[in-house]
Amino acid sequence: MTDIARDDTVELAHPPRFSIGERVVCRSVVRNDGTYTGRDIGEMLVGRGEVGYVRSIGTFLQQFYIYAVEFVDRGVQVGMRAKELCTLDHLPPEVTEQLRERLGADRAAEIARIR
Repeated sequence: MTDIARDDTVELAHPPRFSIGERVVCRSVVRNDGTYTGRDIGEMLVGRGEVGYVRSIGTFLQQFYIYAVEFVDRGVQVGMRAKELCTLDHLPPEVTEQLRERLGADRAAEIARIR
């Protein structure tokens, strides 16, 4: 019998990484694994780089936080793990500076609400 790869991290031992209402960006393409009603299995639900808002926080298997993220532009709400998301509201100063350098101050402020 083969070993099953499991993530040994128990996220629930720590507070949630994101809060309700926080703007987040999707780190990779998310496809329907069969749990999203009304869409075909394998159909893309959210693309990499799309911006959404955390609407609620639940748990899965008493181990992981699941963030219900609403992607308004796409009209979907998807359950996602923290490793699939990145905040846009609480960026570290070094990331903010990199955005300014790459995109220019106006575009960086528009994307990340940098003031």
